[in-house]
Amino acid sequence: MKKKSSLYISLLVIIFVLLYIVLNDNSSAQNENLNYLEVTTNSDYDNLVWSDEFNGNGKLNSEKWFHQTQLPPGGSWWGGIIQHYTDSETNTYMENGYLNLVAKKETLTDQGETKHYTSARLNSKFAFTYGKVEVKAKLPKGVGTWPAIWMLNTNIDEDGAHWDNKGLGTTKWPNCGEIDIIEHWGKNQDYVSSALHNGSSYGGHVKNVGGRKIKNATDDFHIYALEWTSEKMIFSVDGVNHYEYNPKVKNSKTWPYDSDYYLILNIAIEPNIDPNFKESAMLVDYIRVYQ
Repeated sequence: MKKKSSLYISLLVIIFVLLYIVLNDNSSAQNENLNYLEVTTNSDYDNLVWSDEFNGNGKLNSEKWFHQTQLPPGGSWWGGIIQHYTDSETNTYMENGYLNLVAKKETLTDQGETKHYTSARLNSKFAFTYGKVEVKAKLPKGVGTWPAIWMLNTNIDEDGAHWDNKGLGTTKWPNCGEIDIIEHWGKNQDYVSSALHNGSSYGGHVKNVGGRKIKNATDDFHIYALEWTSEKMIFSVDGVNHYEYNPKVKNSKTWPYDSDYYLILNIAIEPNIDPNFKESAMLVDYIRVYQ
């Protein structure tokens, strides 16, 4: 009897130990999930103030979008890119509920300049200060493609831009401020980047930048988001944050981000474009702005 009792006690101890381990592991996993959700879903903005769902087929809604096509002085766009931006429906159209913004290999002479690639650059006719932007998009594919979803201050002095045409252009880049929600370079497949350009960080000296690798940026849709408050900016993909900008000193050089900005969608073509490139599109399911 004593041997049996000892055996029963030993078995009970083992069972209790195993139960403790299992329950503790589950508790840890639940806590990890809770922490993950706290990081990725917390937002002060839930009121939809502007959107485009791109329902329908054919041309874009001209009440929401402006095609920026005017070349800068010198006849080429900044950054050494080699395409013309056009307002042609072959470069920008809606189909089956998606925006198709298409980069193509084709020769076009415009504004006295001949280029061998075309694309589109869209300015939103909506501008805002502070809020959350969500863009569900699939990015174009190919070495030399450079798609971007980004924002500029309505005060940028840039001939041919929508808000400059409205007479608001008073401040040169980079002091006007730029917010890059997402950029992707085909030469670095699946790496997405977010950045802030301003008087303290711009051009080849950008230090306000962060990014990460994601899966299938050019084959699957992902949700690219910015949350912008009076204190900081948080950038994320599919709810996972990858960069936060919150300078300790906020002045005209580090924080020109307290006035209205508008959205820009474009695909640039770099000089190292794959010679076999024909065309590729950025597909956008929706753009939504919350405040």
